[in-house]
Amino acid sequence: MAQTGVLLTKEPAPQSIDVCELPRKEYEVACNTGAYTSSGLATAGFRTAKYLRDEWFQNSYARYHQAFADRDYSERQRHESGQLVAETGALAQRTQLDSTRKVGERLEDMHCWKSELQREIDELSSETDLMMAQKLRLQRALDATSVPYSIATDNLQCRERRQHPDLVRDYVEETELIRNIQELLKRTIGQAVDQIRLNREHKESCEMNWSDKVEVYNIDDTCSRYTNESTQVQFYPHSSKFEESASTPETWAKFNHDNLLRAERERLASVNLRKLIDCILRDTAEDLRLQCDAVNSAFSSRCQELDDSLQKLQYHLRKTLTEITDQEHQIAALKQAIKDKEAPLRVAQTRLYQRSHRPNVELCRDNAQFRLLSEVEELNMSLRALKEKLQDAEQALRNLEDSRMSLEKDIAVKTNSLFIDRQKCMTHRNRYPSVLQLAGYQ
Repeated sequence: MAQTGVLLTKEPAPQSIDVCELPRKEYEVACNTGAYTSSGLATAGFRTAKYLRDEWFQNSYARYHQAFADRDYSERQRHESGQLVAETGALAQRTQLDSTRKVGERLEDMHCWKSELQREIDELSSETDLMMAQKLRLQRALDATSVPYSIATDNLQCRERRQHPDLVRDYVEETELIRNIQELLKRTIGQAVDQIRLNREHKESCEMNWSDKVEVYNIDDTCSRYTNESTQVQFYPHSSKFEESASTPETWAKFNHDNLLRAERERLASVNLRKLIDCILRDTAEDLRLQCDAVNSAFSSRCQELDDSLQKLQYHLRKTLTEITDQEHQIAALKQAIKDKEAPLRVAQTRLYQRSHRPNVELCRDNAQFRLLSEVEELNMSLRALKEKLQDAEQALRNLEDSRMSLEKDIAVKTNSLFIDRQKCMTHRNRYPSVLQLAGYQ
C-alpha cells in the first residue's frame, strides 16, 4: 500500500530541544580467570555459577599449609620469649646497680664544685663591699664636677637648636663628648659602677650555679635511695629521652671551670681598679680644666668660621639682588620689543589679505606680493627669537630668585648658629669653676 504524501509549503519549525546521542550503557560480567575454565567460543570470558573441582582441592591445601605455619611460628615465639625474660631480668639488675654507682660518683663531684662556688661567692661579696666604699669616694668627688657637667649638657642642648646645614658634628661637639663626658664619667664613677655591676653579675652567676648544684645534689641524693621496693616510684614514659638542650659531662665541667675562672678574673680586676681610683681622683681637676680651655678655643674658631661664611653670603646676596634688578629690566625690554613687532606684522598680514581679493588675472604673484610674504616671515622669525630669549631670561630670573632665597635662608641659619655659639654657649661657659673648686678645696 502506497504511503500518502504530504505537501509542504514552508520549512518545518526548528526543534525546541537539541538532538544528542544517548549515553552508551556498559554491563559488567564476572569472568573465570582460573587454570581450568569452561571452553567454547560462545562462553569465552564468562564464568559458570560453580567452582571447579581442582579449585576446591587447591583451596583446602592452602588452609592446611597456613595452619601448620602459624603453629610453627607460635612455638618459636614462646621459646624466644622465655630466653628474653631471663636476659632482660639480669640486664635490669646489672644496669640498676651501675646507675646507682654512677649517681654516687656524681654526688661526690657535685659536692666539690659546690664548695668551690661557695668560697668564690664569699670572696666576691667582700670585694664588692670594698668597691662600694671606693664608689662612695668617687661620688663625693663627682659632686664637685656638677657645674662643668651642667655647662657641657646645656651647650649640647643649645647646639641642637641649630638649623640645617649648620647642624653638624664639628670639633666642638667631638671635644665636648670625648674629652669631657667620657673622661669625667669613665675615669671616675663610670669604671667603678661597671666593675660593681660585673662583680654582682658574676656573684649572681655563681649563686645561681651554686643553687642549681644544691638542687641537683638533693635530687641525685633522693635518686640514689630509690629501690624496686620504693613506693614513690612510678612510670614516666617520656623521661627516657635526652633533652635537646642537655649538656655533656665535658661541657658541664667546662662551664663550671669557666664560671669560676671569670669570677676570679673579675675579682682581681676589681682589686686593681681600687688601686687606680686614687690616681684618677687626683687627675680629674686638671683634666677638666684642660678640657675647658680646649672647648673654649674650639668655640672661638667656630665663631670665626661662621663670621667669615656670613660675610661671604651677604656679599653674594648683594650681587644677586643687583643681577635680579638688571634681569627684570631686560625682560621688560624684551616684552616691549615683542609688542613693537606686533604692529608691523598686522600691517603686513592685512596687506596680504587685501591683495588676495584682486579679481581674475590681476591676482598676480608680483614683486610686491613676494616682498610682503618675506616681510611676514622675517617678522615671525624675529618674534620667535625674541620669545625664546624672553623664556631664557625668565628662567634666569627664576634661578636668581631661587639663589636669593637660598642665600637669605643660609644667612638666617648662620646668624642663628652664631647667636647660639657666641651668646648662649660661650657666655654660659664663663661660670666654669676654677681648679681649686674642681679639686674640692673650695
